Order: sequence, then C-alpha cells, then structure tokens
Amino acid sequence: MNRQEIEDKVRKIIVELLGVSASKITLASAITSGGDPSTDLNADSLSVVELIMALEDVFNIDITDDEVLSLKTVKDVVDYLESHP
Repeated sequence: MNRQEIEDKVRKIIVELLGVSASKITLASAITSGGDPSTDLNADSLSVVELIMALEDVFNIDITDDEVLSLKTVKDVVDYLESHP
C-alpha cells in the first residue's frame, strides 16, 4: 500500500468516527487540539481510543500505548502506518 492509499484510508476513518468534513483534514491537523484551531480535529479521549482501534483493525497492526502518545497529527499517523506495514 502506498502513502496516498494510507492517507486516504486514514481520512476515511477520521470522517466516519469523528464526523469531520474531509475537506477540513490536512496532514497538519492535530488529532486532539493544540495546533491550528481551524484544522484541529478536537477528538476527545474516547474518540482517540476508537480511532486507534479502527486503525488497528483496518491496517491489521497493534499500536502500543507509548506509540499512541507520539501520534499527534494526521501526518504522524500516516508516517507511522507507512513505516509499519
């Protein structure tokens, strides 16, 4: 799976779980908050858990708690998934 396919799947999961418009999601979008308020996804802790579980299911991987802490932006998630085939 190439980087664009990973990014597309991540966007789709975010749209479905967080109800965010796909046009609002950029690689710089912060999953929770703390970046640009116009692009932050503002996921609460339960939404983050659901997002991680969905990523694990779709990409058939296990993401450790320590790794989850490093996934702050959409780019972080895409980079992580790209490096863990």
